[in-house]
Amino acid sequence: VNGYPFVLWLIAGIIPWFLFSEIMNSGTNVLVEYTYPVKKIVFNISVLPAVKIVTATIIHLFFIVLMFVIFAVSGYYPSLYAIQIIYYLIALWILSAGMVYITSAIVVFFKDLTQVVNILLQVFIWITPIMWNDEVMLATHPTIGFIIRLNPMYYIVAGYRDSMINRVWFFEKPEMTIYFWVVTILIFVFGSSIFRRLRPHFADV
Repeated sequence: VNGYPFVLWLIAGIIPWFLFSEIMNSGTNVLVEYTYPVKKIVFNISVLPAVKIVTATIIHLFFIVLMFVIFAVSGYYPSLYAIQIIYYLIALWILSAGMVYITSAIVVFFKDLTQVVNILLQVFIWITPIMWNDEVMLATHPTIGFIIRLNPMYYIVAGYRDSMINRVWFFEKPEMTIYFWVVTILIFVFGSSIFRRLRPHFADV
């Protein structure tokens, strides 16, 4: 793909998805997992989702180093563009935090949401262009390709590939960048609002 072996193209796209999937799976159950601090009024439980994000990121950093090594061993050395992985990682944190605030708050009252999240993650890994090239889809089916790119995770996956393969700066895609941050900020504000409104009832439930 774009002159790179498929395995390298796949690695660059699937590594950010691993982080997103881990944050969603572990973050959704964080309040149920840490029942004791949730019941302590003096404890700020809003930091619990952040704990899961930090934990998942530690593993993610190992995968990033592994990705650099695999690229280098294959003869494709990372360029200066790779530094913007930091930017895409921060973007992924904020997007994931907003979604986890929603799911972790609702799962306290609706236990089956955990299974729903697992199913949706399995569906979206195929909808998100991780294992297939979205440029082909956009060329053959423009409408479907456009809809697929509305997925915020597309921006992250494409960003990692832009950093490692395509060598494109994030500010060279202003429309996608603006769209991503508008959607992400809305999700984060909505998630924070849901978490804050349901928080007084967590200990009782």
